[in-house]
Amino acid sequence: MAKGKLSEEVKTFIVQSLACFDTPSIVVEAVRKEYGETITRQSVEGYDPTKKAGSNLAEKWKLLFEETRKTFLEDTATIAISHRAVRLRALQRMAEKAETQGNMVLAANLLEQAAKEVGDSYTNRRQISGPDGGPVEVRTLADFYSNPQPGTS
Repeated sequence: MAKGKLSEEVKTFIVQSLACFDTPSIVVEAVRKEYGETITRQSVEGYDPTKKAGSNLAEKWKLLFEETRKTFLEDTATIAISHRAVRLRALQRMAEKAETQGNMVLAANLLEQAAKEVGDSYTNRRQISGPDGGPVEVRTLADFYSNPQPGTS
């Protein structure tokens, strides 16, 4: 479908999707699902000013692209998967499904991934360090009798 036949709403959707790093293939499918429009990857590429195909894009769409990309890069808080709780819920759903289907290897891997997500809690390892992360000074009772600390006579 030619650029001129798309509504302003669809064009805006395409430009904003591309600005958020969606691939042309993903945008084609999203436009089909969202608007019932059938477009080609090549026509979508014409709305990306960072590509050769989009070099002649109208200034209004270039500005929308730049503004959308800037906001997208600065505001990861609006991306659900950037939040630990969202990732953990997804991992839980996947692990439950894997276990239900009898895929214990995948379930174990997902459990390990979830443990990593909450801070390496999948290990029994405990690390103890001294001041400023240095080694812990270990002294025995004999050390105290043969070489007392200053001020402990």
